[in-house]
Amino acid sequence: MRFLQYLLFTILCLLFISVKAQKPALPFPQHARYTPGSILPNHVKQRKLDKSVESFYILWKARYIHTNCKPGQLYVWFEKKGNKQCVSEGQGYGMVIVALMAGFDKTAKTTYDGLYRYYKAHPSKRAPRLMAWAQNSNCKDIDGSSATDGDMDIAYSLLLADKQWGSTGEINYRAEALAMINAIMKQEINPKTFAPLLSNAVEYDSKDYFDTRASDFMPANFKAFSLATGDLRWNKTIINNYKLFKLMQDKYSPDAGLVPDFIRNVNKKPKPAGPKFLESVYDGAYSYNACRVPWRLATDYLMYGDMHAKAFTDRVNTWLRGTTRDDPDNISAGYTLAGNDIKGHYFEAMSFIAPFAVAAMVDAKNQVWLNKLWDYIVNFTLDDFDYYDNSIKMLNMIILSGNYWPPK
Repeated sequence: MRFLQYLLFTILCLLFISVKAQKPALPFPQHARYTPGSILPNHVKQRKLDKSVESFYILWKARYIHTNCKPGQLYVWFEKKGNKQCVSEGQGYGMVIVALMAGFDKTAKTTYDGLYRYYKAHPSKRAPRLMAWAQNSNCKDIDGSSATDGDMDIAYSLLLADKQWGSTGEINYRAEALAMINAIMKQEINPKTFAPLLSNAVEYDSKDYFDTRASDFMPANFKAFSLATGDLRWNKTIINNYKLFKLMQDKYSPDAGLVPDFIRNVNKKPKPAGPKFLESVYDGAYSYNACRVPWRLATDYLMYGDMHAKAFTDRVNTWLRGTTRDDPDNISAGYTLAGNDIKGHYFEAMSFIAPFAVAAMVDAKNQVWLNKLWDYIVNFTLDDFDYYDNSIKMLNMIILSGNYWPPK
């Protein structure tokens, strides 16, 4: 009898520990403390900012978190563009978003673990810790190479998951994060320039070995990686890439302060890529890759107070507010490095608008401008844009509402 009582007591204790472990340590909303001097939209109350994020998250999750592969696996839907059902970039966005929305989302851990299992089921050929960059509608990898940006966000999300739920359960989030971060450094960071490589398919004898995608520079992620691993090479990536970005601003975009989608010859004489270098005729312009740079760099200032980030975004803010005359409706979907609208791109694209809003947060002189941008962003619905714009909007709304935090 005593044995049965002891057994029942033990089971109840384990169940209590298990339930307790599911509860997030940092539930949404967090109202994080950003660097002093930075701002949030201040024309609406904090609770309204939070509610806007929550409302959009419900819609975003319902549309983009899918399951039609193996049981227990979830992925971020790419809307089947070019027969792709998922790309690692989107998987990274989703894993960061879900980890940050835990608490509001009572099923966040289950969802996150499903996204994790999908990532693990699709390893790149050269490094099983990295993710194959795209899958088709049959859940098969399109090829086995990685995409650097997706891997960086997935690794960052694992650090967030460790802070949210701990690493004593079925998945050791921290161990997985550290292994992935080390793989990124080994296969996706150029050991000579410390600029991000385009993917782990780019080896030392590749023609693209000294080229980089501007939006793969994620200094806030890199600082989290450095703190987690103790690997000081991440600090070198931060220093070298801020120098590279300043050079690109000074030499190629002195008026607008923009950087191109792709930068070539990083080791000798860096320059914007030419048309159709990799993706489009706008590879040397501020287009659908570089549009993420203001968000990535401004986040470094908000989280860590890096003055290189503020200097970069201040230049962009000054130009943008001037060229738009402080009217968000005048933001185009792409610019030349001279700061001129790309012809025919006079339409709204949340992937451009939302990152500009995050950039505005770095200085109080942008307060009225930031308020306008917030109203403009929340006025659009999910149906107005596709996966890319909506996912960037979702992530950026979390930052804009003051609910983004580093996994220190």
